[in-house]
Amino acid sequence: MKTSLGIWAFGSMATRFVPAGYKPELANETTVDRVRRAVEGLGDLIDGYEFHYPQELSPDNLDEVRAALDGHDIYAVATGLHLDPRFGRGGLVSPDDATRAEAVKRTLDAVDFAGELGAPFIIWPGIEGYNYPFQSPYGESWRWLIEGVGAAAERAAKHGIKIFLEHKNSEPAMKILMRNVGMTLHVIHKLRAAGIDNVQVNMDWQHLIMNGESLAENAALLADEGLLGHQHANDGWGTFDDDNMVGTIRFMETLELAVELRRAGYGENGERLGFDLYPYTEDAVAAVRRSVLQWRFIDSAASRIDDAALRAAQRQKDAVAAYELVYAALGG
Repeated sequence: MKTSLGIWAFGSMATRFVPAGYKPELANETTVDRVRRAVEGLGDLIDGYEFHYPQELSPDNLDEVRAALDGHDIYAVATGLHLDPRFGRGGLVSPDDATRAEAVKRTLDAVDFAGELGAPFIIWPGIEGYNYPFQSPYGESWRWLIEGVGAAAERAAKHGIKIFLEHKNSEPAMKILMRNVGMTLHVIHKLRAAGIDNVQVNMDWQHLIMNGESLAENAALLADEGLLGHQHANDGWGTFDDDNMVGTIRFMETLELAVELRRAGYGENGERLGFDLYPYTEDAVAAVRRSVLQWRFIDSAASRIDDAALRAAQRQKDAVAAYELVYAALGG
């Protein structure tokens, strides 16, 4: 399975407590600088990179970034509305007509850019939500969200690319509208009913963990629906979007996910394992390298589990037998 990496892993690691970041010496780096540092440090461990438009990648720096990529590709482009203060109270769901129209325009511009690159477009509507009860007109907000995503998907279809929807429960909006897998499927099914069928799901592992959602269960569900579009690999404690190194905390859940991804044939049609990491205090190259190598170990362990025997145990819901197989694959 090929890999990709969000270039934001190489930033200054800003937080609301340390706005300059835990690595302030990197604050003035350009995207080109970060790409060059990533490519030199990671080599062939990463096949391609992901960028927000227009903050990290745009027509203005495209040629320079491509040169710095040194043969690696631009795998995906992501929306950047959440990075603009104009959309602090929502972009696609802003109750202000002019603001909402500008958000749709910028989204379509981003889709056109991704289409020119032949890259899928990720919509993570992190700013599309609310912070207080009584603050938002829920019905209209949901209609605007679905209309905005639908417009992006229709534009993407003209370019022959897919839209990947990524949910999260909170941050930056305290209550993001599309905050779980069910709400994401609601958007997709509404679009399917309108004849729009190029929208799939990007599973950000820590976003699911924050919700108490099962990684493996949701991967199986989405695969069965033909909606397993992309993965953002990471890990965390479950209370915040930690974006920690893969396989450091939720090891068993990640191993179970690896089994389901294998069962689904994920990667056989060009799907990638994208790494979405935020190494606050760790060296970025080392953290990404560890994540890739630890994923390889986990996936290798998944390949050693006797799948026929595991399916037999699962048909009986025999947890003891299942774990005998899992620990045998781990050398136990």
